[in-house]
Amino acid sequence: MWWGVVAALFANVLYSGGFVLEKRALTSLPGLDIRRPARAVRLLLGSPLWIGGSLALSGGFVAQLVVYRTLPMTVAQALFISGLVLLLLFSSRALGERTSGRERVAMAAIVAALLMVVLSLGDGSESIGTYSPPALILLLSGLSLGAGMWVYVTADRRDARRGAAVEGAGGGDPPDRPSSGVPYGVAVGLVYGVSSLAIKGVSALFDAHDLPGTLAAVLSSPYPYLLLVTGATGLVLSQTALQRCRASLVVPVCTTTSCLYTATLGSVAFGESLPGDPLHLTLRVVGAVLAVAVLLALPATTRQPTPEKEPIHEPH
Repeated sequence: MWWGVVAALFANVLYSGGFVLEKRALTSLPGLDIRRPARAVRLLLGSPLWIGGSLALSGGFVAQLVVYRTLPMTVAQALFISGLVLLLLFSSRALGERTSGRERVAMAAIVAALLMVVLSLGDGSESIGTYSPPALILLLSGLSLGAGMWVYVTADRRDARRGAAVEGAGGGDPPDRPSSGVPYGVAVGLVYGVSSLAIKGVSALFDAHDLPGTLAAVLSSPYPYLLLVTGATGLVLSQTALQRCRASLVVPVCTTTSCLYTATLGSVAFGESLPGDPLHLTLRVVGAVLAVAVLLALPATTRQPTPEKEPIHEPH
């Protein structure tokens, strides 16, 4: 199990560093628009700094496979939430995004939650899930992706109407779009929650002693195709949200939503159990609840230090 803890912490470093690199790259790119996904992808792939950030995130996904092979999903998600501490530190140092008093309280809560979850390991009574009915995974994925897209599009339309109303009234600059950073983060978190279910499924099918059999099993499952769908969808949605809002707001909300989704629905779908010892169970539950409190501690609004760039309309 301790290899899984090390892999989770390593994944946190890669994820936090990757998001910061992508955010720095996005500040120099024209405004992205989810209604023009091909253009958005072309702009992203033209930025070497953004590619470096995406490679770091890819390394985090590989480490995540190791985590799901060795740790229950509730433990894994609580450890991933601990990466928010690194994210807030990196964004403060590299991006100049100042952390508020509420965010510092959230960081302290995450550290405490991390310690509780780690201490809850080791009683040997809990199982690591290895199978979930494909129909159940597809049902959860379809509902989650639909909900995520609805939340994102609703927030996008509301912000667009707010900006148009201010401009039409001659009230000066439109309000900052980061006022809807939390809905954006929740929407992207639902998409990446489905990705986590797919990664868990792939890790459960992996057999180092039978690689051809593993490949056949993976390709005959819904997991690689879910990864393709969530990868493409999450790419456009997350980068648009990162460009509009502070990384230290969007990423924590996204991470907490994704981890809560995976820890609850994922554990049920894969039939994982909780610790049998009362002390270990108490530590696990309190640690998970404390980690979720991070989402409630974050502010619902924020201001971005640099003005948002307007999308460039290219001739067709």
